Amino acid sequence: MTRKPAATDPLQDDIRLLGRLLGDTIAEQEGQDAFALVEQVRRLSVAYRRSGDAAAERRLHRVLRGLSVEQMLSVIRAFTYFSHLANLAEDRQHIRRRMWHERLGHVQPGSLESALATLRQRGVSRQTTANLLAGAEVSPVLTAHPTEVQRQSVMLAERGISELLTERDAIRQRALAVPAGLPAADRRAAQASSQAELAANEAGLRAHVLRLWQTRLLRDARLTVRDEIENALGYYRSTFLTEIPRLYERLEQRLPGADVAPFLRMGHWMGGDRDGNPNVDAGTLREALTAQADLALAHYLAEVHALGAELPLSGLLIHVSPELAALAQQSPDHNPHRQDEPYRRVLSAIYARLAATRQRLTGGLPEHAPAGEAPPYASVGELLAELRVIDASLRASGAGALAGGRLHALQRAVQVFGFHLASVDLRQSSDQHEAVVAELLATAGVCPDYAALDEAARRALLLRLLADPRPLRVPRAGYSALAVKELAVFETAQALREALGAPAVRHAIISHTEEVSDLLEVLLLQKEIGLLQGTLAEGTAEPARAGLVVVPLFETIADLRRAEAIMREFLALPGVADMLRASGGTQEVMLGYSDSNKDGGILMSNWSLYRVEVALAALFDERERADRRAGRMPLRLRLFHGRGGTVGRGGGPSYQAILAQPPGTVRGQIRLTEQGEVIGAKYANPELGRRNLETLVAAVLESSLKPARHDVPEAFLQAAEQLAEASMRSYRALVMDTPGFTDYFMHATPLKEIAQLNIGSRPASRKALASIQDLRAIPWAFSWGQCRVTLPGWFGLGGAVHEFLHEKGGLPIQDRRRLLQEMYQSWPFFNTLLSNIDMVLAKSDLGLARVYNALVPDARLRRKVFTAIEREWRLTADALALITGQHERLATNPAMARSIRHRFPYIDPLHHLQVELLRRHRAGQGGERLQRGIHIAINGIATALRNTG
Repeated sequence: MTRKPAATDPLQDDIRLLGRLLGDTIAEQEGQDAFALVEQVRRLSVAYRRSGDAAAERRLHRVLRGLSVEQMLSVIRAFTYFSHLANLAEDRQHIRRRMWHERLGHVQPGSLESALATLRQRGVSRQTTANLLAGAEVSPVLTAHPTEVQRQSVMLAERGISELLTERDAIRQRALAVPAGLPAADRRAAQASSQAELAANEAGLRAHVLRLWQTRLLRDARLTVRDEIENALGYYRSTFLTEIPRLYERLEQRLPGADVAPFLRMGHWMGGDRDGNPNVDAGTLREALTAQADLALAHYLAEVHALGAELPLSGLLIHVSPELAALAQQSPDHNPHRQDEPYRRVLSAIYARLAATRQRLTGGLPEHAPAGEAPPYASVGELLAELRVIDASLRASGAGALAGGRLHALQRAVQVFGFHLASVDLRQSSDQHEAVVAELLATAGVCPDYAALDEAARRALLLRLLADPRPLRVPRAGYSALAVKELAVFETAQALREALGAPAVRHAIISHTEEVSDLLEVLLLQKEIGLLQGTLAEGTAEPARAGLVVVPLFETIADLRRAEAIMREFLALPGVADMLRASGGTQEVMLGYSDSNKDGGILMSNWSLYRVEVALAALFDERERADRRAGRMPLRLRLFHGRGGTVGRGGGPSYQAILAQPPGTVRGQIRLTEQGEVIGAKYANPELGRRNLETLVAAVLESSLKPARHDVPEAFLQAAEQLAEASMRSYRALVMDTPGFTDYFMHATPLKEIAQLNIGSRPASRKALASIQDLRAIPWAFSWGQCRVTLPGWFGLGGAVHEFLHEKGGLPIQDRRRLLQEMYQSWPFFNTLLSNIDMVLAKSDLGLARVYNALVPDARLRRKVFTAIEREWRLTADALALITGQHERLATNPAMARSIRHRFPYIDPLHHLQVELLRRHRAGQGGERLQRGIHIAINGIATALRNTG
């Protein structure tokens, strides 16, 4: 009897194969001694982790402490590269299992099939779904951050390995498909052929592993904004340009007869995010959008060229529409061999116009010379119209099969990407806007000291200026470098919108929004440049139109609590609501997960975000009712979720996160950031990238078309409020009120060493680090992950639950316990929050954290802080067990539990060696090789844990 292979066998086979190839590479390139050392460390680490062998642990520590720096580097590189390879194998397994389920007809949660099946069960028609999508906007926004550690060269090598793993699966499938009834000789021949293919595939993998081993993991120079722009474009080449049209095709297949609008669009911050990054200016904005436009147009040129080969249809054999015949007649292609090929002639004309458009917009040249000269396109709409003429003519002549495939995908790509590829957001801190406005007012003689005005006076002055069409800028005045730089950004945005289309730059995000005047200041800056057309003066025939949506970003706990009041007051100002209606009818609000967590801890951050979403949705519902009574178009709310890669910064599975949003807060409108290593993990692999985008779309559909639900029970809300307050007290008592905590953090984590990595164009902190508040949230979370405390993702829950259960008065303890359990079982928000905390706790390791703790020189401080961390960790583990009924981490997610469990033995040596290198480096024994070892270990740990910041 043959054993049915376990679902994880292919994964283990791939990991063993890649591990063996890596071992062979190390032996060949570094020598047998290096390979033997790596194997010894691996065996001891596995023995300790898998069986708790204390003797193996002691031997492991002795071996690691006795290594020279060169030996440490070999071991660190080996385990780091293994982590990279294991990630590739896991990614392939995710795709493999998804395909297996699809072949068997299983509907998986998070798939388009699952979402549409759920909607059908609810009685939602296809047309209702299509109507939602017609007004929807779903936008992942790629952002560059200081902890992104992947190099493009490494990603290219890994992409080659991924492709070979995919090919290996195909070879195996072909081998299994050999008919059982074949003669024995034919079966042997087929088997030999498969073995030969597998051997050739393995040789290819061996070459790619060697290439990876000999590719430098770390950058030798700090990443520039230009590098970040180019890194982002790599995901379009590999994934977005081809996979987003495929996603639309799959959706169209599942909604037959429905016209699916282009609701899914990409966004970027690279080149436009100036907040805390002095390297971003008008030049980088122009550079970003020029590079984006060049890539989009190059893609269209390549696809049109390929279509020419696919459509050599003769006019002697087919009928074409009059519109197509007219386009063919205007074509610059006078080749006598193509005079009876109208589709090719039209495509030659489109190619020539695209080439002229690319030359005009970016200076780029086509790969193939055009057939002749043609005028550039004035807009992307002209290009789309000509492609639709081809499509309509093919379908009208009975050649609809030729209108699908490449032509249909190209039309969808043009709809989605336009000439700009992705919208670039502008982002700047409110204090910078304030400084520029103050300078404009002082120079114009309007107000000598704007900064000294209170909020009421600021609003009154700004509204008066927004109602006045006259500009503020004084010709030939000597404005400061800041004012010149900021105004140039808005001027460049205006020019790029005119050249590439309005979607090229659509949003101006205001970091640290604290008052209504912060929004009015950006409207005033738009007015100065001409991005704001008209005025806010009452009684005007035409309302003002803003080119850029002014997006407040609420980040701290205090700001989140004020968000609803600020938006209520802003929308009530004279002319503002009419301006929004004239400018698209949507007001976007961005919510900061990272800084709110660093400010108040995980529970208070999530609870504050939940409350503000509910409050904002209620505000817009209230205004909608009033608008409908008055016969006005209601305004829409779109929430922009500033989520990071780690749970402590709002990360975690996107599908569950969207479904856990308060009822009525999605409604087909959502933007969310994709940051750091999350971008590579989700989108480097094309198939995985499309599936992640499908999951996002599925969640938005399910959440937006939920049936009306009853309000969350008041007891749940009161308990959540109480837990959040207690959690924040506990968190702030440690992080903000413990004397010396900043010193502890600096010593117990590799924060300073992370800052020295060439991994981002932004500084790790906004100013010299004197307190935790000065540090960016991203390296804050990254550093805690490196030492395996993962504090931002869980600290505060345990103490809050303990306090809630043992509070004097009120409900008995058993009723309180039952209430928490009911909240977990029936409230998606609370369930998702605890599931994410469970995942973070599973990645933490107090034993390893204690090793990093020993790096703190002050013994008393070391003992005080770690005791508090350890106590809260145990309380949190107990709280999770009590509420969920699960005593093992990730009991409800065995696949992730297994993955983490298998990874631990390969991460442990990296941690121990990193600590030893940190100790030597900080003792002044440093050198370039030692520092390089620290940095490679940082990369390896981040890769193995699959998150950074």
